[in-house]
This record gives sequence, C-alpha cells and structure tokens, in this order.
Amino acid sequence: MIQKILIANRGEIALRIVRACRELGIKSLAVYSEADVQSLHVQLADEAICIGGPKSADSYLRADRIIAAAEIADVDAIHPGFGFLSENAEFAEQCESCNIKFIGPPSAAIRNMGDKAVAKETVKKAGVPVVPGSDGPVSNEDDAVKLAREIGYPVIIKAVAGGGGRGMRVAHNDISFAKELRVASNEAEKAFGNGEVYIEKFVENPRHIEFQVLADSHGNVVHLGERDCSIQRRHQKLIEEAPSPFLITRPELREAMGAAAIKATEAADYENAGTVEFLVDSKGDFYFIEMNTRIQVEHPVTEEVTGIDLIKQQILIANGEKLAFRQEDITFNCHAIECRINAEDPARNFTPSPGTIGLYYSPGGHGVRVDSHAYSGYQIPPYYDSMIGKLICYGKTREIAVQRTYRALSEYLIRGIKTTIPLHKAIMQDPVFKEGKATTAYMEDFLNRTPSDMFD
Repeated sequence: MIQKILIANRGEIALRIVRACRELGIKSLAVYSEADVQSLHVQLADEAICIGGPKSADSYLRADRIIAAAEIADVDAIHPGFGFLSENAEFAEQCESCNIKFIGPPSAAIRNMGDKAVAKETVKKAGVPVVPGSDGPVSNEDDAVKLAREIGYPVIIKAVAGGGGRGMRVAHNDISFAKELRVASNEAEKAFGNGEVYIEKFVENPRHIEFQVLADSHGNVVHLGERDCSIQRRHQKLIEEAPSPFLITRPELREAMGAAAIKATEAADYENAGTVEFLVDSKGDFYFIEMNTRIQVEHPVTEEVTGIDLIKQQILIANGEKLAFRQEDITFNCHAIECRINAEDPARNFTPSPGTIGLYYSPGGHGVRVDSHAYSGYQIPPYYDSMIGKLICYGKTREIAVQRTYRALSEYLIRGIKTTIPLHKAIMQDPVFKEGKATTAYMEDFLNRTPSDMFD
C-alpha cells in the first residue's frame, strides 16, 4: 500500500489531495514555492519542503527538485494534480525510473494523447467520430491554405502540444488564415516549446461536453457520465455542470457518447482518471477533440452526482487495485454546478486582482461545497493561475441547483480583491443559462448584452 504521497501542485487541488490522503490513512508531503509558504496545503500536509522561488519555472515546473524532494522524504508516489507537470510525459517517466508511482496514466499514454494529432488518429481507428481536419501538423503555409479550403471555412488552428486556449486561432478566409496560422504557431512555440499546429473544421456554436473515465490496471474501464463545459471565455472554462442540460432529454446520445469515451480510453491503453472531450452540434452530432490525461478542475460536479471520490480512486488505481464498481453500478443522483472563483475583475476585462484578502467568508448549508485554499489574511501571489476556489452546489433538479448556486454566491464574501463572484451571480439569473441553452458562444453574447457595472 502507498504510505506517503508527494503533492506536486499548489492551491485548492493540493489541499483536496491532502484531504483524500488523510481519509485513506496516507501521509502527505507538500512541496511549495517561496510565494506559497502561507498556503493552506503547506500548513495542513504532514510534511512540507520548499523547492524554489516564486515563479513556476523555479519551483513547480522543476521536475528535478520535485524528484529530489520525493527521494529525501522517502515517498512512494507523486500526485501531480492539474496544470504544471501533470501532463508531462518526461516527468512521469522520471517517476517511473526512480520507482516512484506516478498517480496518473503511463507516460506512453500521456505522450500519445497529449499530441493532438496522434490522439485524433488513435481514437479514429477505434471508431470514435472526430472533427474533419489535417492528419497531422501542417508543414507549410501554402499546403495549409489548400487544406483549409478543402475542409471549408471557418477552420480552427490548434497547437499540437496545446491546451488552455493557447496556440488556438479561428480563421474565416484565406487572408485571415495566413495571419492566424503564424500567430498560433508563435504562441505555441512560446507556451509549449513546440510551434507545430494542425487544422480542424470549426464547429460553430457547439456544446463542449466531456466524459469522466476511470481505468484500472486490470483492464476495467468505466465512464462516470458527462459534464457540460460550454460556458467559457477565450477557451477557459468558467462554469461546469453535470449532467449536461442538452443530454438530459437525449438518453440515446448520452449512451453513444459514453460508449465512444470508453472506446477512446481503451484505444489509448489508458490507466487512472482521464477526461474525453467532445464538441456536440445542434443536431446532436458529436466529435472527439482531445483527452485530458489528468484530474480536471471540474471533477467535483461528477463526485457530487455519482458519490464517487475521484482523487481516492486515482490513488487506489495507482496502488494496483481493481475498480470496485462496474458501469451498471454507477448512478446519477442529482444535478451539480461548479463556479470557478477567480481573483479577476470582470468589470475591467477580467484583469487579474492579486493581493491580500481582508475578509473571507465561504457559504454553506445543504447542497453547498467549497473547495478553496483562501482565507482571511491570505495573500494571493501574482505568479500563478487566478483561481482561488470553486463553489459547487447540487440539488435534486437543475432548477434547484441553479437557485442554490445563486443563494450561495450571494453569501460568499471576499473583501480586499476583485473576484468573479458578481459575474457568476449575473449568469445564474440570465434566462439563456436558466433555460439550459448555453453553447460555447454564450459568454461573448452574455458580455455584449450585460452592462459591466453589474460585475462591480
């Protein structure tokens, strides 16, 4: 049995893993940067080691320092959380070579599914529908323009090694395509050290629906239903919910997408937790877009709907245990919504708002969960992602979940910095959202028709 886990992350996800370890009777080791000495995960873990300066490049992205901390503290396993090194195949290989369990998929699966072109070809061979596009990275601008014409505009240009909306551009004609191709490639080179891009048909106004999967080392694979992640700004998710309001009245489509998610997982020789992501058009046609080889920010909505602790499952799978349930055992008992609480000012184009929190009061009551590392007096550093917490609310129906989310947001008090709480409150009262009709085009439309002073 795993006895001690190093958590190679920070913030609310690190705290979430500390709590799962404690419930399993496993000791936890927090690693942290100089900027995170006050963070709750550092204070609540059994042990803590500083691994460098405040910038990610000097700490959380330093695989050598993390491995050194693991060896010094004699840990059995490393949980990478999300972001940072969580989808870094080389880091997973280093763990494997040091006989440290990497709590995630094998390095080969990370590498194959992390390469968008390889992932697309892998699942396509397994019979999973994919968005029409290039078979791999485009080699030169002239060939890329010809291919874009064949696919038919609009097209989307994506970084092969991309994620989080970086290295991603939409083009509507030959002129804009040439420009956006260069911009996407440059962004990809700066963000990922790899400027290769590929091209896909741009599915206009789709829904972004993903399926949570679990796979053990004994060949068992299940999905835990879907999450609707359509509410995004610049390809960054803001609100997620389970189940998808689009699939609630389409059980046949849900079944087909779940089966496709399992096919994709099996085709990747996958193990541990992962997410298979799809675009779904208004007709109900769905297309694979990528597989995230890690735990997702939005995993709590799946936990509340199914009653299954995904972090614990990750640890148990890494320990070599079989899944304790089959597909037919999984039930969906409620509706859950997650709002990402970011230290940003939505009234001023989402400008980051680092600083010291004066007053912090999180909401509670029946059907309310808050995952956060923030507290009164906590100083939010300017070096990392702006998310300071997640509000998860659930109820028997979607209507109850929406009402409860609005109530909880109204109770959430954070003073001293700007946050996205007012934005989420406005969305919860918006008729389009309340009717479950939001697509990936929702946020642009919502912001255009909503006065910014509503977010102050």
